[in-house]
Amino acid sequence: MKKVAVILSGCGVFDGTEIHEAVISLLALSRQGADYQCFAPDIPQHHVINHLTGQVSAEETRNVLVESARIARGKVHDVRDLAIADFDALLLPGGFGAAKNLCDFALQGAGAKMQPDVLQACRAFAKAGKPAAYVCIAPAMIPLVYGEGTLLTIGDDEGTASAIEGMGGSHLACPVNEFVIDQERKVISTPAYMLAGNIAEAAEGIEKTVRQLLAMCS
Repeated sequence: MKKVAVILSGCGVFDGTEIHEAVISLLALSRQGADYQCFAPDIPQHHVINHLTGQVSAEETRNVLVESARIARGKVHDVRDLAIADFDALLLPGGFGAAKNLCDFALQGAGAKMQPDVLQACRAFAKAGKPAAYVCIAPAMIPLVYGEGTLLTIGDDEGTASAIEGMGGSHLACPVNEFVIDQERKVISTPAYMLAGNIAEAAEGIEKTVRQLLAMCS
C-alpha cells in the first residue's frame, strides 16, 4: 500500500487549510487504496479570521498544528517529525494558510519565503525524487522547493501567476478539472478553489491529481 504524507496549514479557508480540499484529498487517497498521515508545523497562525464575518480577530491566537488536528481527527504530527523514508509521496492542500502559515506568499508575493520546517520536508521529497502534489494556492511554494523553471499552475489568475513567475516558476494556465505535471521534477499542481465554483468542481481536479500522484510512485 502506498503511503502519502499530507501537510496541513490549520483549519479554515481564510487562515488555514481549505477544509473541502483537505477532505477531498484524504478521501481520494483512501478510495484509491493509499494510506496517509497528516503533518503540520507547530507554530502560531499568522492571524485568526472570523469565518462568519471575514474579519481578523485581533485578540485571538491559534496554533497551526492544533488547528490542523481538527481536520485530521487528532491524528496529526509535527512536520519536523516527518521521515520521508516512510512515505511514497507528498500532498499539500490549499487554503490561505498555505500562503500565510506554510509560507508568506499572501504577504510578500514574489519575495515569499517558506516556513523552515515545511521547506525542509518538501525539499527532502524533491531531493529523493518522490512525487508531490500541490493544490490551489499551495503551488506558489513550488519554485521555492524545486527551483527556477518548474512547471506549475494556480489556474488562470494573472496577478498570482505573475508573482509566481517572479519567483522563477513557469506557470501554465489550467482549467479547474485538470492538473499540470513537471515530469522531470515529479511535481503536480491543480487549481481547485483558485477556480472552482463549488465542491464538485474542486473534487474533479483533486481526484485526478491524486490518481496521477499515486501512479507516479515508484
